[in-house]
Amino acid sequence: MACRAEPIRTCIGCRSRAPSSDLLRIVVDGGELLPDARRRMRGRGAHVHPDLACLDLAERRKAFPRALRVPGPLGSRQVRQYLERSCAEPTGSPSRDLVGGAAPGGREIR
Repeated sequence: MACRAEPIRTCIGCRSRAPSSDLLRIVVDGGELLPDARRRMRGRGAHVHPDLACLDLAERRKAFPRALRVPGPLGSRQVRQYLERSCAEPTGSPSRDLVGGAAPGGREIR
């Protein structure tokens, strides 16, 4: 049985390379960073380890605007909430309210 090759991506926080399945894809919509756990949202994506330390490092380095090729500061509230919830859950499975379509308040994430 042939093994399928997986893409390698670079975490924009710690700058280490890892398989894309080990990283969280992040996209930008209206100046706000959004977690794209299903890797289905449109647009350019940036990748970080699903760890608050890598998110903090990427923010401190101002890596998101460069990686996503958008101007100005970007809000990371939703990504931070997603990571806090996924780290807090005992099984490590991410929270369903930010994965797969609905943001807090019922607004659909595209």
